[in-house]
Amino acid sequence: MTPLHSKRILLGVTGSIACYKAADLASKLRQAGAEVDVILTEAAQKFIMPLTFQSVTGRRAYTDTDLWGDAGHVLHVGLAEAADLMVIAPLTANTLAKLAYGLADTLLTVTALANRAPLLIAPAMDGGMWEHPATRGNLETLKGRGVRVVGPASGRLASGLAGAGRMAEPAELFGAIRLALSAGGQLAGVKVVVTAGGTQEPIDPVRVITNHSSGKQGFALAQAALDLGAGVTLIAAPVALPTPYGATRVDVGSAGEMLEAVNAAIANADALVMAAAVADFRAAQVSGEKIKKGDGIPQITLEAAPDILGAVGSGKGVRNPLKVIVGFAAESQNLIENAAVKLKRKNLDLIVANDISAADGGFGVETNRVTLLFADGRREALDLMGKDQVGVRVMGEVVGLLGKEAN
Repeated sequence: MTPLHSKRILLGVTGSIACYKAADLASKLRQAGAEVDVILTEAAQKFIMPLTFQSVTGRRAYTDTDLWGDAGHVLHVGLAEAADLMVIAPLTANTLAKLAYGLADTLLTVTALANRAPLLIAPAMDGGMWEHPATRGNLETLKGRGVRVVGPASGRLASGLAGAGRMAEPAELFGAIRLALSAGGQLAGVKVVVTAGGTQEPIDPVRVITNHSSGKQGFALAQAALDLGAGVTLIAAPVALPTPYGATRVDVGSAGEMLEAVNAAIANADALVMAAAVADFRAAQVSGEKIKKGDGIPQITLEAAPDILGAVGSGKGVRNPLKVIVGFAAESQNLIENAAVKLKRKNLDLIVANDISAADGGFGVETNRVTLLFADGRREALDLMGKDQVGVRVMGEVVGLLGKEAN
């Protein structure tokens, strides 16, 4: 389950062409297990109907008409008190100003004033309005109160002009909401470094030695750590995957670059989860020019690539402050035996062993079948599960290894 499961999200929608994005966001939140209550301003209803939100959330959408109904004097309090998080997306310059000055002349603004849950806003307006000193001052006022701001993005605006003012995309807002609901989790205050993807070792300016790693398991681990409230640095070899919202991403190419990035990141980290498929070998000499086929088949001499886990493990508690180190062993034979040797030799706390010859696990698929081997001798074979589920399970073990108590 994600941090959104069974959480109450209060979504405010104000009058902007970006209202259609709010419907998409509401749908995404509901699909993730959240209960979504929507309040539309009168201007928002010029762009989108309450029925749209009722259709995607399965719950009644509220308007200013409800403020003056039979239960109007308590409706805003009930909505505010039930919320785990309040989100206003899109947020116009007008409602932004009302929030800054504490005005309460609509159901949305009076509910915002009664709200005690964290508030996240996604501004949407034309570029000139966004850049106006009044808007900037109002925004700083809200930031000073702890309001989370997502966006706006730059691009073509409804006016036909280009610039900053576009509402953040629903996928980005979904990530920001997920992160906001993760605050105070079991790994709050803990810094976790995760590596992902397969390194690329150059032969010449065109060719590389690499592997089939997709990076999916490493990115799932990073998301699982974020969901537990950790600060996450994600060191990624070349992969085409979106960065989990809230993670600090460092892109690298070779094993040498990854070693340098890992050493820098673990200088103030608590845990390292090394899911990357790092090359064991690299070319001893890299050609400065493209090797031409007409020159015949080249003879390429290999040498050992840096052993990142070995170097980090040997310095645990001596050259680095790491408390927990987790490695991965992707094997095609003698899975448990090879993983056990790696666990001990590299001074790891936990190693995740997976058989890459299995059709339903390993590289390029959405599932993994792994065995957990611990430094104290414990072993546990997990059933086939999605890589996101593996990430949750592994990070749960990190919580235990760090000695964190459940909240």
